[in-house]
Amino acid sequence: MFTEDQLSDDKFLSGRLRLWQPLKGYRAATDPVFLAAACRAGAGESVLDLGCGAGAAALCLAARVPDVILSGLELQPGYADLARRNAARNGIAFEVLTGDLRAMPQILRRDFDHVICNPPYYPAGGTPSPITARATAMQVEAVALAEWMTIAARRLRPGGWLTMITGADALPELMAALGPLGSASVLPLAAREGRAAKRVILRARKGGRAAFRLLAPFVIHHGASHEGDREAYTAAANQILRMGGDLSAQFG
Repeated sequence: MFTEDQLSDDKFLSGRLRLWQPLKGYRAATDPVFLAAACRAGAGESVLDLGCGAGAAALCLAARVPDVILSGLELQPGYADLARRNAARNGIAFEVLTGDLRAMPQILRRDFDHVICNPPYYPAGGTPSPITARATAMQVEAVALAEWMTIAARRLRPGGWLTMITGADALPELMAALGPLGSASVLPLAAREGRAAKRVILRARKGGRAAFRLLAPFVIHHGASHEGDREAYTAAANQILRMGGDLSAQFG
């Protein structure tokens, strides 16, 4: 477990959420915020966050959707403990289990309306972190992305939705692993206008039959390059990252 001197106190959604995160190790940034914004959950619907870390994605979703029913699974006990503490700190009900998604705890072997996940991902050719907790969180080889897809699909009710964010170069693997998931849409996330997208959000429905759609890129920063210390989020990105806005409308 992390001790107080090993943690930072971080603001998300312009301070609507305050989350403890490890000073050294995997630290949530914008990915879980975009993931939460892309999930079209409604009040009273159930959401399972696979690999929930310190709880950033699930708690950002709860900040936007009151009365959503949250569950999470996290491999590393220290992060699972932080997710529980962060939920309690923000007054959000969040059932967090510690365990391996390949040996799903019995209590989570039920149907959910939504599954969200930001799978462990490390770009090809990268150097693993020397920090064990971060290396574990980022090591895609531990569980293949296709296996994440299969396990997520099992936990969805018929007609339920998977929402996932990952590296753009993993898209071929994801598309090949859709299995019982259909009605898939992919939203590329581009750092700037004219730049290649490095991240994508995939949304797919269990038993869906609609045609695949590749959506127009969502641009995060305006301008051709970063200028000094000034924040350069586009208005649309600012609405998501600062105001807790809804990105799911992008998927139609």
